[in-house]
Amino acid sequence: MTASSSTSDINGPLTGIKVLDWTIWQFGPVSTSMMGDMGADVIKIESLDGDPSRGLARASSMKMNLGEGRIAYFETCNRNKRSIAVDLKTGPGRQIIYDLCKESDVFVQNFRSGVAERLGLGYEKLRKINSKLIYGSANGYGPFGPDANQPSFDGCGQARSGLMISATQDNQEYPTQITQGVSDQIGGIMLCQGILAALVSRSIKGIGQKVETSHLSANMWLQGLGVTMSLLQGGAGFSAYNRTEPVNPLSNVYRTSDGRFIMMMHLQPDPYWEPLLEAMELPQFIADPRYKDMVSRSHNSAEVVALLDKRFMEKTAAEWDATFRAFPTDFIYSLVQTVQDLPYDPQVIANDFITKFDHPVLGEVQMCNHPSIYSETPAGIWKEAPEVGQHTEQILVDELGYSWDDIARLQKVGTIL
Repeated sequence: MTASSSTSDINGPLTGIKVLDWTIWQFGPVSTSMMGDMGADVIKIESLDGDPSRGLARASSMKMNLGEGRIAYFETCNRNKRSIAVDLKTGPGRQIIYDLCKESDVFVQNFRSGVAERLGLGYEKLRKINSKLIYGSANGYGPFGPDANQPSFDGCGQARSGLMISATQDNQEYPTQITQGVSDQIGGIMLCQGILAALVSRSIKGIGQKVETSHLSANMWLQGLGVTMSLLQGGAGFSAYNRTEPVNPLSNVYRTSDGRFIMMMHLQPDPYWEPLLEAMELPQFIADPRYKDMVSRSHNSAEVVALLDKRFMEKTAAEWDATFRAFPTDFIYSLVQTVQDLPYDPQVIANDFITKFDHPVLGEVQMCNHPSIYSETPAGIWKEAPEVGQHTEQILVDELGYSWDDIARLQKVGTIL
């Protein structure tokens, strides 16, 4: 399926919902781009010089410049939006937002606590304009407490929440920072989820409300299983995975002869042990009392891993994949893939998890698609990320009733582009 920049076929689950998106970088923009995927009309409110992510030159080792003034980071986080560029430090600039709020369903911002209030765009101000408004707010560490006003970026969320340590092996000198802005990404996902729940509540109770999500809370919830199980046991912690001596050798990663890896995930391994040995042509170990059940294998896990290591290195990943698929037992495993492998994965292709998009500037491109599939109201990529203030005049004239004289006056005093 190839998406296009036409919006005539939009029928997503949020079609008819208007979102005012005053967010920057990744955390906030991800939440609103997801709403745009679902059909919401998302108006991105930018300063006159635009979202700072428009100027990002690199993200880790990856260059951002796509040519024609397009930045990969911004394109990724801001698809399915229109842009209005306004100087919010001016009274007329704020009035434009107030006017938009009257007919909007959602307002989202991800600035440090207190910034929105100082600019007259806090929840208490906007709820007086529209009592049914859902106000989404994202920050680093939550709205209360001694660090409520502290700035935060992705790495801070990973660090404070324990995620970096969760990704770190015991013998590492420094903690592991996971790439690709995962802390921002899960924060945006959780903010979107909270706003959707508030919209449902509004449809039932008829009231608006404020929804607040933070790097800290979202990344704790990402690890919610471990956090809560630890709490239930008085603070016991998860140890890092020990690949050479795991508790369960059938839940472990193994290298193949072509340098690839296979992740085995048999959490109830006993029914799979004998079939696995048969599939891997290791029948001599079936009757070995050292490996007869999970407890025995746990006590001798280093030996089990060593024998499986040796055998896995005798075939390629594709050969093992074919072997396991042909065997009557449904083994639970996966090939370990890179991000670059995903466009060629037959499951990704069959489910359109990566979709083609006709970008008016870049031509046909591929993008990671919306993660959920809706049987009656499909989500999708409807339009490219906007240029700074691309839709300012259109919105002011067509939706707020401003005259062209009003536009000229606002441009002259520097309120809009």
